[in-house]
Amino acid sequence: MKKFAMFAFNGDPMCFIHVLLNTLDLNEKGHDVKLVIEGSAVKLIGPMANEEHPLHNLYAQCIEKGLVSCVCQACAHKLGSLDEAKKQNLPLCHDMAGHPSMSSYVSQGYEIISF
Repeated sequence: MKKFAMFAFNGDPMCFIHVLLNTLDLNEKGHDVKLVIEGSAVKLIGPMANEEHPLHNLYAQCIEKGLVSCVCQACAHKLGSLDEAKKQNLPLCHDMAGHPSMSSYVSQGYEIISF
């Protein structure tokens, strides 16, 4: 089993779908996977919570399986998604000047994959 930290920066739903699919696939194959939602991707957490959104099912699966490690607190604040992250009870990361630190995942043995 390998450990992967998936850092999603891109807020384009056509890119983010691949983050969700790969996160779920690696998890299903028995790997330890953590999804970190960063950058403009934080703007998607509100829309994806809506059952009508095309990515809702994949997003909901990631949440239900506990694969969402955190949402960037600084980006969520700057882009207006902080209240939504709190509403969804998503963990917030802020250990590197308000952003998630890749080094904290690396020190725990995670390979970083960024989208």
